[in-house]
Amino acid sequence: MIKAVFPGTYDPIHYGHMDIARRAARLFDLLVVAVYDRPLKNLVFSPEERISLVSRAFANEPKIQVTGYSGLTVDFCKKNNIQVIVRGLRVFSDFEQEFRMALANHRLSPEVEVIALITNEEHTFLSSTTVREIASLGGNVDSMVPPFVAEALHQRFGEMEDSQTISHVTSLRD
Repeated sequence: MIKAVFPGTYDPIHYGHMDIARRAARLFDLLVVAVYDRPLKNLVFSPEERISLVSRAFANEPKIQVTGYSGLTVDFCKKNNIQVIVRGLRVFSDFEQEFRMALANHRLSPEVEVIALITNEEHTFLSSTTVREIASLGGNVDSMVPPFVAEALHQRFGEMEDSQTISHVTSLRD
């Protein structure tokens, strides 16, 4: 059985993530969508909330399993007998970072392969950062995320607005 992992923060999960995961699931016996708990960036949702949203996104996908993790992705792979890390590439600038990360992971764990799937054209602009920014400003993200994610974003930013804690942060990568 060949198992792969598609790691990420998924804050929030969007249609680009879902497309890459579904395409990867066609290539492997099992795809684990692993939600990272401690990224070096500001998050809107807790690890538990992100796992719940991601689980709901793949509820009807028998070849996709969702779990949380912390630490190095290659260590997660070793502990779970996972042979492949799946990454998604949207634009040229993604390649450089993913290339460096793949080389570092290969240095740490040469038995774990890394593959990159190129996003569908319709998702090239899509990132969790973009979704968060639009949602935080009251914009419509219905074409970018499943309805339950749009509702969760609307609710969260409503709560944050009530408590005056919204901060707009743009990162280079999510």
